[in-house]
Amino acid sequence: MLLTDPIADLLTRVRNAARAKHRTLRAPASKVNRRLAELLKREGYLTRVDFVKEGPQGYLEIEVAYDSDNQPVLSGVRRMSRPGLRRYASSDGIPRVRAGLGTVILSTSRGLMTGAEARKQHIGGELICSIW
Repeated sequence: MLLTDPIADLLTRVRNAARAKHRTLRAPASKVNRRLAELLKREGYLTRVDFVKEGPQGYLEIEVAYDSDNQPVLSGVRRMSRPGLRRYASSDGIPRVRAGLGTVILSTSRGLMTGAEARKQHIGGELICSIW
């Protein structure tokens, strides 16, 4: 399957799984998708991310995080930069999501990182997505 935007595909799969209250999902593996899923896990939106080597590419087995009321921790995802319109921000122009309750993810010269990490290291980059 040919994907124009594999990052948007991963985010859509995670959002749809959370809305449908599915515990696990599969997504095509790539270095960027793997790093993005690991960031989401570290931020608490996912509970488990496993790489399964199957076929030429493999896939990611992802488990969505739920709170004590069995509601998904992830309530929204928005792709900020896309192939047709790239969005960049300097370290002091990184947006805050939901007054600091959400997370913005950037692609920087030092790899993918959250907005808070990029602000702390004084580096900007491409705005990948915002999650709340």
